[in-house]
Amino acid sequence: MPSEAQGWQKVTETIGGRQIRLRLLATTDLHGHLLAHDHAADRPTPGLGLVGIADQVAEARRTAANSLLFDNGDFLLGDPLSDLMVRHPLPHAHPVVEAMNALGYDAAALGNHEFNFGLPALARALTGARFPVLAANLSARKGRRPFWQRHLILERWMTDIEGNPHMIRVGVLGFLPPQVLVWDKAHLLGRVESFGIVETARRLVPRLRAAGADLLIALCHSGIGTAGGDLQQQDSARELAGVDGVDVLVAGHSHQVFPGPDFAGMAGVDPVGGRLHGKPAVMPGRYGSHLGQIDLKLTEDRASGRWRVLRGRSRVTPQSHHHGRGRAAAQIRALVAAAVEQTTEKLRQPVGRTQEPLSSHFALLPGNAALRLVGQAQGWHVRQALRATRWADLPVLSANAPFKHGGRGGADHYTVIPAGNIALRHVADLYPYPNTIRALLVTGGQIQRWLEHSSSVFRVIRPGVADQPLLTPDIPFSSFDVIEGLSYAVDPAKQPGMGRIGDLRHAGRPVQLKDQFVLATNSYRADGGGGFAMAVEAPLVLGGEVLISDILRDYIAAIGVVPPLTREPGWRFAPLPGTSVTYDAPVGARATATEIGLEEVGEVGAGILRFRLRL
Repeated sequence: MPSEAQGWQKVTETIGGRQIRLRLLATTDLHGHLLAHDHAADRPTPGLGLVGIADQVAEARRTAANSLLFDNGDFLLGDPLSDLMVRHPLPHAHPVVEAMNALGYDAAALGNHEFNFGLPALARALTGARFPVLAANLSARKGRRPFWQRHLILERWMTDIEGNPHMIRVGVLGFLPPQVLVWDKAHLLGRVESFGIVETARRLVPRLRAAGADLLIALCHSGIGTAGGDLQQQDSARELAGVDGVDVLVAGHSHQVFPGPDFAGMAGVDPVGGRLHGKPAVMPGRYGSHLGQIDLKLTEDRASGRWRVLRGRSRVTPQSHHHGRGRAAAQIRALVAAAVEQTTEKLRQPVGRTQEPLSSHFALLPGNAALRLVGQAQGWHVRQALRATRWADLPVLSANAPFKHGGRGGADHYTVIPAGNIALRHVADLYPYPNTIRALLVTGGQIQRWLEHSSSVFRVIRPGVADQPLLTPDIPFSSFDVIEGLSYAVDPAKQPGMGRIGDLRHAGRPVQLKDQFVLATNSYRADGGGGFAMAVEAPLVLGGEVLISDILRDYIAAIGVVPPLTREPGWRFAPLPGTSVTYDAPVGARATATEIGLEEVGEVGAGILRFRLRL
């Protein structure tokens, strides 16, 4: 069997062209994580952070004659340090932008979370960026000038394998989920338009090719999907790879790693070789956990003078223990030192106290204190805001869902606040997203539908069967809304939408279909995020730009001490005698599990225990 080098040589002899080796490097979903430190939990996070990738990038470039570095979106927001610098900027460039400048990024795609604080804040944060930012399927409305580019052609001198220089024209397109107009409707409606990822690519790729692009790279802030799953705009990378003219893809958004075993059995996907419809592709995890690398061989067609991809190899490399100790990492630390100091000082500011621990370990079970605290804070704010309005006499309910609950974030992706002092960092941990408050006018019937949809997070449980998994794996836990101010039972033996919610009461009285309430919620949910169509139907009675994290801070400060909140669970499971379900949580949840009556089954993964709940 001929070697790989012999194979390349044979093809080259047939074509008669010269060759260039080009290394593409990529990050995705950094979410502002510069250092290997969780500022909200105030603990180290080994293996995460752009600082750990810095030396890896430097080494990968040192060993390649030609290289380009890209980011695939959601690079700016998601860490308290980065978020604070967007809201309260330092005199110089945003620290994430400064770090990316130092590493020499060639271009970056905009992800959906880049828009969480609105267009002016994003434009301000990107001031000083020495790399272009891209969003091919997002355009500004007429009369508005975007600060992003839809596409570009990078002209780079590269040396062939014999050391001769050549001008290579690299076309780059950036894509993000078009649902960004739903998720950040308040910031974007009437200001921008979004379009489908694949339809946009089919329109723009031929233009870039006609403009002389030798190579075309798609920075696709969209996932690959799951085997057997429906193709959605959030999982468009696989379909995008099938577009003629696209050579290479970087995927993201879903925080997964590709190549990798998560994608086995999917049509058009090579999970070992790292190919989507035959095109080299990578998805480098999240928070700087991995560096994506695609090594290409380009060959020149002597007849046309154009270059094309001859072969490509994809791989993702995780951070290791020695990363973050070299010169590149030291430079990043020095650049962000002032921002780290300012963030640390601010996050340690005291807010109040709590009489009991607050954690998200069992946030999808009745009586979770952390979830109830956020719900009460939202309701408190809305009641104050609606004084002296025509809705002042209506009862106020409050809907909210857990955010940090394991999943792809791993065994450490939970909120844990011990009894005692609550600092601002704890508030950031309880509510890490920049959602703003909304209040809707809803009926009892809409509340019923809201809770039925929310209960989809639970599997259909067979009565009389032991140890059935409780949670539906394909539905995100952030779709599980608990409504504070009501009592109700969830019957997991029934299908969602088929009378699963029973004994729905407010102040001890059964809720009628036409009863009216004001429902406090967040901007994402009010705009239909998570599939809550009934939220879009409901009239808005309170909008604005007040962040729920700020409301939570002010509420805790106002009450001074958070009382025990687990004594009145609000909702419960309908009894199913002889039936039990299982629920996974980290080892650190063992004490809490005992307190709420769960039985330990055993360890099921690194740092993860399985518990039994008898229904």
